[in-house]
Amino acid sequence: MSILDFINFYLVPGIVQGSVYALGAIGVTLVYAIMRHGHFAHGDMATLGAFVALFVVTSLGLPIYVALPVAVVLSGSVAVGIDRVFYAHLRSRPMIITTIASLGIALMLRSVVQMIWGVNTESYSLGITRPHDWFGVKIKSYEIITLWVVVGLVITLQLFLTNTKWGKAMRAMSDNPNLALLCGIDNRKVVTLTWMIVGGLCAASGFFLGLNTEVKSMMGWNILLPTFAAAILGGVGRIEGAIVGGLIVGIVEELSVLAIPTEYKILAPFVILLVVLLMRPTGIFHGKLL
Repeated sequence: MSILDFINFYLVPGIVQGSVYALGAIGVTLVYAIMRHGHFAHGDMATLGAFVALFVVTSLGLPIYVALPVAVVLSGSVAVGIDRVFYAHLRSRPMIITTIASLGIALMLRSVVQMIWGVNTESYSLGITRPHDWFGVKIKSYEIITLWVVVGLVITLQLFLTNTKWGKAMRAMSDNPNLALLCGIDNRKVVTLTWMIVGGLCAASGFFLGLNTEVKSMMGWNILLPTFAAAILGGVGRIEGAIVGGLIVGIVEELSVLAIPTEYKILAPFVILLVVLLMRPTGIFHGKLL
C-alpha cells in the first residue's frame, strides 16, 4: 500500500469522521462541565438535526447548506425545551438520575424521528461527485466544506468562551457553580445558553455525518460511543481535548479495518474508551473525572 493510498483510503476519511465526532464530543463536554451529568440523548439529538436538515432540503427545496443553520437553531430550541421540561426539576437530585433520564429522552427522540420520517435510509441527494485531486490526495468538495465549517465552529466557540461576558460566565460555572452564583451570575441563563449551543452542535454533527454518509434514524445512536470516547480521551470539560480526541478516535476507527472486518470497527472506540478509563481517566488534557 502506497502512502497516497493510505492517505486517501484511511487518513482523509478518518479526519472527516473525527471532525464529526469532535463536534459531538464538544457538546458532551459542555453538558458535563456545566450540568455535571452525562447525556445519552446526544446522538439522537444529532439525528433530529440531520432529519430537520433533510426536511428543509427535500420538502422546502432550499439549498443544502441553508438547511444547516435552520437545523442548528431548531435543534438548539428543542434542547432548551427538553431541559426545561425534563431535566430542570432533576437538577437538585443525584446526577445519575438525570443521566438515566437522558437515556429515556434518547428513546423518545428516536421514536419521534421514526414516526415522522420512517426508518428508511435517506440522503441529501448530492448525487455522484468527483473528488478534487491535490497532488494525488483525493478529497471531495463536501469533505472540504465539512472540515472548514467544523474549524470555523470551533474557533467561533472558543472566541465566544474566552472573550464574551456569557462565555466567561459559562467558564466560571464550569469551574465552581456555587461561587459563580455568589458572584451574581444567572446560572439559569447560563444553562439555557449551554443547551442552545449543545443542541446546535448536535445538529451540525448530525448534518455533516449525513452529508458524508447517509441519513437514518439510528445514525446518532451509532456515533454515541465514539463521541463519548472522544470526549473522555481528550479530557471531559476541555474543548481542545474534545477536538483532539475526536480526530484520534476517527483515524483509529478507520485504521482498525486493516485488522478487523469493517462491520466491527465500532470496537476501536470501545477499546480506546476502556484503555483511557483504566490508564488515564482524566484524558490527554487532564479533564474532569467522571
